[in-house]
Amino acid sequence: MLTVEKIGGTSMSKFDDVLNNVIKGSRKPEELYNRIFVVSAYNNVTNWLLEHKKTGEPGVYVQFLENADYSIGLDSLCQRLLHINDGFKDLGLDITEAKEFITYRVEQAKTMLYSLSKVMASGYVNPEDICLAAREILASIGEAHSAWNTVNILHNNGISSRYIDLCGFNDSLPLTIDERIHRAFKDIDFSKQLCVATGYTKGVEGIMRAFDRGYTEVTFSKIAVEVKADEAIIHKEYHLSSADPNIVGVDKVVPVGYTNFVVADQLADIGMEAIHPKAAKPLELANINIRIKNTFEPEHPGTLITKEYISSIPKVEIVSGTNKVLAVEIHDPMMVGEVGFDLRIMQIFAKYGVSYILKSTNANSITMVIWDNYKSRELISNLEGNFYQVLVLRVAIVSVMGTNIAVPGFLYKASKALYERNINIESFGQSLRQVNMQFVIKREYYNEAVIALNDALCLC
Repeated sequence: MLTVEKIGGTSMSKFDDVLNNVIKGSRKPEELYNRIFVVSAYNNVTNWLLEHKKTGEPGVYVQFLENADYSIGLDSLCQRLLHINDGFKDLGLDITEAKEFITYRVEQAKTMLYSLSKVMASGYVNPEDICLAAREILASIGEAHSAWNTVNILHNNGISSRYIDLCGFNDSLPLTIDERIHRAFKDIDFSKQLCVATGYTKGVEGIMRAFDRGYTEVTFSKIAVEVKADEAIIHKEYHLSSADPNIVGVDKVVPVGYTNFVVADQLADIGMEAIHPKAAKPLELANINIRIKNTFEPEHPGTLITKEYISSIPKVEIVSGTNKVLAVEIHDPMMVGEVGFDLRIMQIFAKYGVSYILKSTNANSITMVIWDNYKSRELISNLEGNFYQVLVLRVAIVSVMGTNIAVPGFLYKASKALYERNINIESFGQSLRQVNMQFVIKREYYNEAVIALNDALCLC
């Protein structure tokens, strides 16, 4: 059985657990192979390289954009990476060789960025393209660092392994992402070598242009499809659970166990990605199941995501959501019966590259829930200049999901649970497929709503 397995950044930073639980486990030496590992950068490294994913704190990429001294930023980053290396010495990492590798890779990046800055300053090229190229170069450093270290540690632990560098730093071949992956894995005997691939893949189309910070999962997905894997496994620092244990408590959640790709898409839509939707779709089409496992509970089977699964009994599988959204309501007395009114709204959304999570309408109002970020602020400014009245509220959205909830009772139980906590439903959404009920509430009630819905629906 050939598996392709992705290891997240938080897990990679605890590599002793990865080595003992995921790579070795209770396997016999001959059972270590027929696996390909796709690794993320160590925890926070991509944040240092680009910008912090949640707080927006600037990294080296922002220094490049602002024409600051990114060279000093890269030197500081390199010292941080060397410090990370020191933590793996006892696991078998050759500190001297590891230093030579990452120091050289950072120097290569400096040279490339310097050339890009000169080209951009010439005024003959589109600055946006240059900036995207710089972002790609910087992002790749993190995955090259962790993948190279992993192979070095495995070699020094007597495990035959192979470093698959998809970053393309040492070639100028105009390959697509798929072509690079195909060339890298051609003619490898997976039964004799454990392959470790960088989560970043260089391609002429630019993997970050289409997927941005979801690129590691896209590489993982494309590799699984290329080698015709029997299963794609994602190792995380937690189980895919019925709710966020940090909100409801670890004793109040259970691993989901089984779900399907439709529910996984609903999770991705609210930012709680079991897997990036653009990574999940190729696996779904190739009939490759996804398994989400907890790095720190290796014997637990985790959660299996398949195309066909529907729970044999009606039940809620997951309560999740986010408190980082805005409700934007467009009201116009002239909207009633006007064909194509919402098309005008959607054209502005498309202009700013904004998609909505929920949409609810009545005779003269349309409410949409969108992410609260810099794009939304620009969008709202345009909407206010084009429509009669625009109301914006800082809200949260809580979703109740399951493969078999299209039966009477679940909506009643959910709304009753919120009512009993004195939480008003500001807006609501559910499609005919009925795999997801979405409740828009005031932002300050988010945690309480998740607890209420989990207690009422997942623990019953």
